[in-house]
Amino acid sequence: MTIKAENLSWKIGRKTILDEVSFVAQPGKMLGLLGPNGSGKTSLLRLIAGLRLPHSGSIMLEGKDLKTIGRRAIARRVAFVEQHATTNANLRVVDVVKLGRFPHRSMFSGWSLADDEAVETALARAGMAHKRNDRWQSLSGGEKQRTHIARALAQSPKELILDEPTNHLDIQHQIGLMQLVSGLPMTSIIALHDLNHAAMFCDQLIVMQSGRIVASGAPEDVVTEALLRDVFCVEARVEASPHHSRPHIHYLIR
Repeated sequence: MTIKAENLSWKIGRKTILDEVSFVAQPGKMLGLLGPNGSGKTSLLRLIAGLRLPHSGSIMLEGKDLKTIGRRAIARRVAFVEQHATTNANLRVVDVVKLGRFPHRSMFSGWSLADDEAVETALARAGMAHKRNDRWQSLSGGEKQRTHIARALAQSPKELILDEPTNHLDIQHQIGLMQLVSGLPMTSIIALHDLNHAAMFCDQLIVMQSGRIVASGAPEDVVTEALLRDVFCVEARVEASPHHSRPHIHYLIR
């Protein structure tokens, strides 16, 4: 295992946002995080990334409690692509990606060959090498998301966390981005709204409701008509896809 959460709870004031959440992310696999708005997905991702501390419970990273690991050390191996990630300055793509090397560099260290190699590898993996000198403001929404993923990959992470990275993208860029992430040789945890994308690309799924995990397991075990009705309040027919063994959802409009 690389990431293990045990009995995580987190509150805002007296309101419980996460309530006794436990799961294990398997090495090299993609774990999909599903749930209605307000179910606690983003809060859970921020805890896993070390941006917030749980009020109770623990997050273990390779057997070490995340609370005992320094922020810079976490950033050297855990990369987080936020839902509303942005870049204010009109930088070149390559300069945005170079920001991902910050956790690996000290105040007095110069730019190294290892830094160059990490940036070039990240650009290539994200399919943005040909856009390296383009300015941020000239990019499409899909290209901006790929640039943010390239910046995360430049951290040379072992774990990649993404908060609804396909939001506001057209279908072509949604599919392309999911294919990109699913093909990366690392552990990934990704929050998604599109249930068919989750079933198609993720190895394991967690479904949250009101801050608790209500279902977890392989997509074919989790994505059921009863769950869609009870958690997401939609009527649907779930069938095995003719192209792969994963479930496919047909929403019923009455």
